[in-house]
Amino acid sequence: MNSGQHTQRPGIELPRAHHPARRAARRGLAAAAAGLALAAAMTTGPATAAPAPLHMDAPGCMPAAPAQPNGMQWPAEPQMTIDTGKAYNATLATNCGAITVALSADKAPHTVNSFAFLSDQHYFDNTKCHRLTTQGIFVLQCGDPTGTGTGGPGYHFADENLAGATYPAGTVAMANAGPNTNGSQFFLVYANSQLPPSYTPFGRITTGMDVLTNIAGAGTKDGSADGAPASDIVLTSVTTAQG
Repeated sequence: MNSGQHTQRPGIELPRAHHPARRAARRGLAAAAAGLALAAAMTTGPATAAPAPLHMDAPGCMPAAPAQPNGMQWPAEPQMTIDTGKAYNATLATNCGAITVALSADKAPHTVNSFAFLSDQHYFDNTKCHRLTTQGIFVLQCGDPTGTGTGGPGYHFADENLAGATYPAGTVAMANAGPNTNGSQFFLVYANSQLPPSYTPFGRITTGMDVLTNIAGAGTKDGSADGAPASDIVLTSVTTAQG
């Protein structure tokens, strides 16, 4: 499968909603997400995050710059260049503030290697975080230069680090369109999520959770439980480094 043709989504796989049947599928996702939230409340207590009033820009976010992603493509996964015995960190600079992530090179080496390669190529720069969910799975999804949920770098790589995987607040994991279809899209978990262990976790937010929860608190543009964030959220730059 080509990553440019399949929507990469954590939770329930759905096509984009243009056809009436697809709109019905999206309504099904909202219902399923609501069910997940209820299950979480029954087993672990109330969800730790809730959307703010709808159609409200996230406070403190600057207007997104008009620059465009470079949209580069590659025919195959990059060769391994990271040292899995060393620590790596990523800095996600956004128009709403910076988020730093400790990357799990030892547990998800191919994922971290790909992420580092793409960031070194400035692939993520000027890309929008195109999806926010406010029920059930609580994620902000980024990494698609097309901003549609269907874009990718032209290659796929295998899942990693799934045994016993959980997705508490602060987790950074890969979005996919099914098993072993990882590309460039990833998501940031802003409240404990009830996702199944199907999405490679490859890092944990160390600073900037306040930035992420601020974005999430503004809700979505259309007021749905699954849609574009109320504010345009742009990764102005993404860098990785040892340390």
